[in-house]
Amino acid sequence: MPLTRVRSIALFLVAAAVTTFAAQSSPVNRPWPPGVQKVSDQSPPLPPDEAVKSFFMPPGYHVELVASEPLVQEPVALDWDLQGRLWVVEMPGFMADITGSNEHDPIGRVVVLEDTNGDGRMDKRTVFADGLVLVRSVKVLDRGVLVAEPPNLWLMRDTNGDLRADEKERLSDHFSRREGDPQNAGNGFPWAIDNWMHTAGETDLELRLKNGRFEFRRTIDQGEWGVTEDDAGRIYRNTNESALHVDVVQTHYFARNPNLLRTRGSYERLADDNPDLNVVWPVRPNPGTNRAYQAGIDRPDGSLARFTSVCAPVVYRGDRLPADVYGNVFVAEPAANLVSRIVLDDANGTLAARKAYERGEFLASTDERFRPVYIANAPDGTLYIADMYRGIIEHRISITTYLRDQILARNLDRPTGYGRIYRVVHDTTARDLTPWPQAATAGQLVALLSHPNGWRRETAQRLIVERNLKGAAPALAPLVRAADWRTRLRALWTLDGLDAIEPATVTAAMKDESRYVRRAAVQMAERWLAEGQQDIASAVLERIDDGDVDVRRQVAASLGALPVNQRDAAVASLLERYADDGITLDAALSSVAGREASVLDRLAAAGSQTPQRDAAIAMLSATIVRGADEAQAQTLFAAAADDSRPGWVRSAVLRGAEVALLGAPMPGAKRAAGVSMAANLPCPTCPGGRAGPGGAYAFQRPGDPTIVDPAARRGPSLRLQQEPRALTRLASASGDLGARATALLSRVTWPGKAGERTIAPLTADEQQRFDSGREIYRNICQPSHQPDGRVQDKLAPSLLSSAFAVARPEIPARILLHGKEGSIGLMPPIGSALSDDQIAAVLTYVRREWGNDGSPVDAALVRSVRAQTAGRTRPWTDAELKALQ
Repeated sequence: MPLTRVRSIALFLVAAAVTTFAAQSSPVNRPWPPGVQKVSDQSPPLPPDEAVKSFFMPPGYHVELVASEPLVQEPVALDWDLQGRLWVVEMPGFMADITGSNEHDPIGRVVVLEDTNGDGRMDKRTVFADGLVLVRSVKVLDRGVLVAEPPNLWLMRDTNGDLRADEKERLSDHFSRREGDPQNAGNGFPWAIDNWMHTAGETDLELRLKNGRFEFRRTIDQGEWGVTEDDAGRIYRNTNESALHVDVVQTHYFARNPNLLRTRGSYERLADDNPDLNVVWPVRPNPGTNRAYQAGIDRPDGSLARFTSVCAPVVYRGDRLPADVYGNVFVAEPAANLVSRIVLDDANGTLAARKAYERGEFLASTDERFRPVYIANAPDGTLYIADMYRGIIEHRISITTYLRDQILARNLDRPTGYGRIYRVVHDTTARDLTPWPQAATAGQLVALLSHPNGWRRETAQRLIVERNLKGAAPALAPLVRAADWRTRLRALWTLDGLDAIEPATVTAAMKDESRYVRRAAVQMAERWLAEGQQDIASAVLERIDDGDVDVRRQVAASLGALPVNQRDAAVASLLERYADDGITLDAALSSVAGREASVLDRLAAAGSQTPQRDAAIAMLSATIVRGADEAQAQTLFAAAADDSRPGWVRSAVLRGAEVALLGAPMPGAKRAAGVSMAANLPCPTCPGGRAGPGGAYAFQRPGDPTIVDPAARRGPSLRLQQEPRALTRLASASGDLGARATALLSRVTWPGKAGERTIAPLTADEQQRFDSGREIYRNICQPSHQPDGRVQDKLAPSLLSSAFAVARPEIPARILLHGKEGSIGLMPPIGSALSDDQIAAVLTYVRREWGNDGSPVDAALVRSVRAQTAGRTRPWTDAELKALQ
């Protein structure tokens, strides 16, 4: 008998003994905020009735148990169908033991849970689909069920009504990757108000259902686990140590221009304006986290001080919890055994976020095995929480030696196969058990667009669009003029999804009193901009001077839909006025891929220097340099050397090259609260072009080490086929421009350049190793170090010309084998996850990519270093590695 079957039988017998009583719920009337409780060093699994007693919540709130093992095991994602059945993704393959062995066994499942007697507890389980490998997400649609099983995205169907999939269609075979850390794998699929299903994690795809067919568009992978939206249609994600990020401008726009150095507006970190957003208040000590041995990770009482594995954001949009939580964001922190509540506020036109409680969390448990990993709005108007209920929550790739010892010493590696699902309720909650109208007419669905429960509003819109109910259009038309902006907005997007919206309707919406409606109308207008419809183009151009900054930012992104003969002038006009806003600037740059030089010339000829022109020319120049097109780069350097041009233009052009090649700060960069800039760094918005004490931008926060070298942020060297004679001529001149040109030449190479070191080409075997290393890098390293190896703030340092990456190969081999602690973040040890051959391959790739000139690495060297350092139990420090150089 298979072990998994034996385990399931054992779990059933245990559960049968403890779940035969009435619905269990968490205690009420406890002191709150509770503070850190005394707990045992050991954390054995608790039966559900005991586990709920471990929960602390604000007065009036409690949770109800909806399902537990064996009915559900290892739940990681939830969705509902029209019959009110709960669909659950189960991931038993994740870290079934300390080594993560057999994680690619086909044992993942999608199951359907039902409450057949109406008591609020699930009592029936049907396996819809099994034999899956690390399945990640589910979305129940009218025409089938979307299932993400990276790298595959399936549409599964039940054709005979038995709730079991008997057909499946592969929609994509490159939806994320199977290799690597499954915590980073692509996921998502909420049907957003714009009728796209947005994603998170390592996938560059979003999709929608249009006229019965699935359409995909490219985006940039952002976030890690979970994606949600608010009533205005803003998309939120998060990752690890950063509680909440928002797309002020949707991320897919930035995928249009691969040469952007920055994507302000996409995945904006809300904690930058409030660092306390990432502070957590557990109710138990948290020794079992990856870096708990480091000073400052835990408080003196042993509790985690800041988020370390935050995930699963959801904007609560139900109608059965108190009104003050509507529109709040709930996030899960499985490492600290809690769920946090975040309050959003954009009353003043700028979105801000704060924790709801000063020294407490919305839900916190003393049970170390409480692992909330997914939160969802529900048809009954409440919130549901999926608890994976296990000891190990970190993937093998990232487990430090310290955490491994914690897991083994306290038996956190066993048992597995548990799982719970909870419902969040309040003393005032009366669940909405109204059945969904199974044979709903178009008129009934339109009426539901105004329902107070967001789940029901979204479902009604989805069904109208998915079923292509064009007959709903007449009933939708009056809602476009409804009193509530939310209703107007949803009606517009529903018409848009049906292709039943008229230009006149969108033009009128661009003058709506709600900035959310105006912004959406600009976005909807894109379908006509490329066709050259002048009336709607004129209406969009009028919004360049909209009184709301977010509307202007949307205009900057939407101008990319204009024909080329109109686009350059329109973008230049916008940048003339608003390039001092970094989000507007980057959104505009995304609109002019390949046309940067044309826009730059328009701005350079416009007149005298302004902060807006200066910032725009610098970032246009930086984007051109990063593109590494020979002709455009040579023309750009010629402009910088042209003494007939105004000095400020030449300086701004050079400044852009400095951003791209030397790591100079970017115009319009977001400054975090309480942050100042290291003195004397290039700063185009500072007096004299250099930063002084308390300057305009910095890379670090209070308490972080002072930045010592902007080269840590520089890009790869620019490789040209011919000498940039204009730049070398400028470098021979005296003065500031000459000195800056000389510095830039140190990062520009060309055949025959004097003093250039010759790098031996890779042999056939080394090239094969390099190619293998590229795939390993994409699967394991890229989420932290990015596709181009550049620094990722507060997460990973740059790999470009990194002193450690290109040092003697024994140095980076030590880092991969045992990890490294640094000022930016922790590089976890991956020596146990990768073979000597794999480590040699990824090091060869990193040491030869992005202009790096390190020697290739072979498996024999890695094997030798592994043997020499076999007794190492802690990550390396900078000081230790420098001593070895």
